[in-house]
Amino acid sequence: MMKATLLHHINVQITNRDRTREWYCRVLGATVLDRGPALNKRQLQLNIGQAELHFSDVKRVTATHPRVHFALEVEDWDEMLTSLDAQGIECTRDGGGAFSRTGMGDDPRFARREDSGEYYTYVHDPDGNLIELVHHPMGLVDMRGNPVALTKDPEGLRWRQLPEVEKALGKA
Repeated sequence: MMKATLLHHINVQITNRDRTREWYCRVLGATVLDRGPALNKRQLQLNIGQAELHFSDVKRVTATHPRVHFALEVEDWDEMLTSLDAQGIECTRDGGGAFSRTGMGDDPRFARREDSGEYYTYVHDPDGNLIELVHHPMGLVDMRGNPVALTKDPEGLRWRQLPEVEKALGKA
């Protein structure tokens, strides 16, 4: 049986590329992926952790359901909440009314899930896209229950490019 092994990217609709780039880099620590002039013109691509976010320019974001969202694991829960508060970014445990489940705890900004104890909250990007931020304080385990450590490159991960593209971008 074939199985997928890694989330490569998700694609999100946006209306203002510069505003989106600034927000995701400032709020979520994303880094910009330079894919060369043709692809850079066609699409904004950012790196967060071990996955990429691709952004498509549209005249109007057309999410079909208020629960449509993607989730990002954050390294330090308290630091993330402090950063969101300092930047005046509202976070809610119900996604601004998108979800009726509220989890454990009484803070209106976030909750904990009953099964894993993970913290979660929801924020909206400048185009109104819903993002779930999660933190698993007990860490990850594989299917046999063995602890798994996430490794990360401090400058983010990226997929290798053709040698001629890397050379043109000064990455060879």
